Amino acid sequence: MFKIGDIEIKNRVVLAPMAGVCNSAFRLTVKEFGAGLVCAEMVSDKGIVLKNVKTMNMLYIDEREKPLSLQIFGGEKETLVEAAKFVDKNSNADIIDINMGCPVPKIIKCDAGAKWLLDPDKIYEMVAAVVDAVDKPVTVKMRMGWDEDHIFAVKNAQAVERAGGKAVALHGRTRVQMYEGTANWDIIREVKQSINIPLIGNGDVQTPQDAKRMLDETGCDGVMIGRAALGNPWMIYRTVKFLENGELMGEPSVREKIDVCILHLDRLIALKGENVAVREMRKHAAWYLKGIRGNAKARNAVNESNTREDLVTLLQEIVIEAEEKEQSQSQVG
Repeated sequence: MFKIGDIEIKNRVVLAPMAGVCNSAFRLTVKEFGAGLVCAEMVSDKGIVLKNVKTMNMLYIDEREKPLSLQIFGGEKETLVEAAKFVDKNSNADIIDINMGCPVPKIIKCDAGAKWLLDPDKIYEMVAAVVDAVDKPVTVKMRMGWDEDHIFAVKNAQAVERAGGKAVALHGRTRVQMYEGTANWDIIREVKQSINIPLIGNGDVQTPQDAKRMLDETGCDGVMIGRAALGNPWMIYRTVKFLENGELMGEPSVREKIDVCILHLDRLIALKGENVAVREMRKHAAWYLKGIRGNAKARNAVNESNTREDLVTLLQEIVIEAEEKEQSQSQVG
């Protein structure tokens, strides 16, 4: 357990804010598997200021997801502050997070995301302006640096703390690395030792054992799980249990995977309507199918599904096939 400002986080497992993934349907599903904190996908400050319909819809939070951190991004102080004030007064988010890690070129071009990593003074100025304007705790998610020659993680984290930020989440990769190579956990330890606010470590946590090792090796307060939770909220549950009592829970059955996939689909339909939800769910379904025998053929069929009925029928057929195979193998054995 740790605190971000006055918000109590009941355990040390945090869902990362992943663009195009972390909407309410996904977050709630992960929350029910025990995440101490879930983070919403990044939202454009200008989209909020201009009241863009799609952006406004991204601010929806189910009360059952809380505590929740809502992430905004932008490159200009005025719009970032205005967006933060809107979120502060008009959303039920508990925490306002500022994105300083997104490596995507279209975000960098707006002087947002990872572009900030090159300028600790700008970080201080921007974070301080947001902190002064809102009541909710302000946090920052950042990468360790722009490239190997510009790693200002310690200075940047200290700037966040000086500006009144209540926590930092640090991904141990540079902007240039994108999602390739290996995350540097040494820098996470270095940053943890240099600040007094909570630090959440991020990068290369694929198993519950990885999460424990990160906490032990870096001393960070929480561990952020991103891609390992895609189609696999059991990773969150298994990690929470492993950190609590050292017990390594088993992997889910095919039926369990598909049941949760369908629950996720129905939540997405409630959020976005059947047409959009089914198309969006194709990538999630592929993640849920990972590790199931014969999933390549199934994934192709999933990508041709256009209705809930199509997708659910296909998923249920996968369960029946898997259970029949299991039964015949046990009879042979």
